[in-house]
Amino acid sequence: MNQDFKFFLLAITATFFWGFSDVFFKKSTDPHDPYSHYKILISIGFFMGIQAFFELYRLYGSGGTYSLHTIWIYIPISFLYILSMGVDFYGYRFLRISIGSPIASTSGVAAGFLSWLVLGNDMSPLQFIAIVTIGTGLILLAYFEYRDQQEGTLGKNEIVKLGATALIFPVTYMIVDAIATFLDEHYMTSIMTETEALISFELTFLFVGLLAFIYIFFVKKHRYQPWKPSLIMGGICETAGQFFYVFALAGDGVVTAPIMSLDGIVASIFGVLVLKENIRTKQKLTILMIGIAVFVLGFFE
Repeated sequence: MNQDFKFFLLAITATFFWGFSDVFFKKSTDPHDPYSHYKILISIGFFMGIQAFFELYRLYGSGGTYSLHTIWIYIPISFLYILSMGVDFYGYRFLRISIGSPIASTSGVAAGFLSWLVLGNDMSPLQFIAIVTIGTGLILLAYFEYRDQQEGTLGKNEIVKLGATALIFPVTYMIVDAIATFLDEHYMTSIMTETEALISFELTFLFVGLLAFIYIFFVKKHRYQPWKPSLIMGGICETAGQFFYVFALAGDGVVTAPIMSLDGIVASIFGVLVLKENIRTKQKLTILMIGIAVFVLGFFE
């Protein structure tokens, strides 16, 4: 299989898993529960911990080794990723997936531009146009949904209104995650392998999940059902997405990072099917436009 196409398939797979996780976590979020985002972090930490130990078992079984010092080397990236995710999950209480997720997903496009500007990765005029199309489409999709909110066409029970300030959550995610994604490509091309980065991030997330569990159960004395199906499925999908993401990003970040920004589109589509959110014709046309741009990135490099 062509290497570029392999990275393209890995990026698409990560995109779908992350889109699914957005929907499941949104479904598990109670707008009136101030601990909803902690519960999501606990779920992700649990499943990422399982995945990390599986990767360690596989690594040592093949004769490889792993140093715990790697966690400290990778900690700046892990911190940025987890910080951005925590902020985004907190915003789930106030924004529909169809508004917040597409805005947050523009981080991949921003990371692609950083890879081009700073790392000097090649970008053809066709790739440039495709990336600009993806970024424009994501922004348009978010704008259309925002206008629907302003016009009151979403329904009283479809969004917890916090005003325009609620957009700060996905915007913050977009900025922080873009920086982390950009640095991640540099780490995995010059400092550590994909497997080392994956294990380091997942072990760090396991630790964060344990801290969140201790905070909820023993500090706040808040009891809840951790085996809620939507939380479990969200944790599994988020972990699977991270697995495919790490290996996809080892390729050309100019191409793979923008593709993985499409998880917001996947979340919007399944938001309609699962969460019964409304998408008008203009949203569908925007999704089609973005899909064509992804095709261009994947097959006309």
